[in-house]
Amino acid sequence: MKFFKNLAVSILCLGSVLSFAQENDLGAWYMYFGNNKISKKLNFHNEIQYRNFNGIGDLEQLLIRTGVGYDLTENNNNVLLGYGFILSQPYVNGEKSENIEHRIFQQFITKQKFGRFNLQHRYRLEERFLQDDFRMRFRYLLGLNIPINNKEMLPKTLYLSAYNEIFMNLDSPVFDRNRVYGAFGFVINKNMRIEAGYMNQLQENKNRGQIQIGFYNNIPFTKN
Repeated sequence: MKFFKNLAVSILCLGSVLSFAQENDLGAWYMYFGNNKISKKLNFHNEIQYRNFNGIGDLEQLLIRTGVGYDLTENNNNVLLGYGFILSQPYVNGEKSENIEHRIFQQFITKQKFGRFNLQHRYRLEERFLQDDFRMRFRYLLGLNIPINNKEMLPKTLYLSAYNEIFMNLDSPVFDRNRVYGAFGFVINKNMRIEAGYMNQLQENKNRGQIQIGFYNNIPFTKN
């Protein structure tokens, strides 16, 4: 009962933040991430991100990403080949425009654990097929999860989450953007968790904040 009271308070606070976001230069991203075992070594990655210029309703970007990964070691050192579809609706001279991007990406994820500190390193290379251009980009993410009320990331665990991700183009300009993120999360059960937090994105000529809500699903598709 205490958890549901705290959840209700958090939702009310988040609603206030989103109302504030609609009146200021603060966006909101709603994200689903799936990473589901399809065999002992293979996993199916799937995600949907619905990104808004404000709290809700003014679409900035719709991102759909999927791929198949292979575990080099159990629950760690995963390589993945994937595809992404990105629909963007930026404002150009005050008017909405629309861009579609198809993206192929390769990534490697490795994890480390130091006491309560759960570290993740993600290295990703992207081939970006834009409507009138082709670009390549490298990304490196350093992520951290720290359980609060348990020593491990067990069911019903509250935790802190943070990451920093840098994007580098393979042509000029080299620097693309940098993202810094902090959030609170809750482990629902061994296969599901949820996070709510804030991400600041720094680009060459602008700096913008995003409220983020993410749901993570690791339910396996196989019993093996």
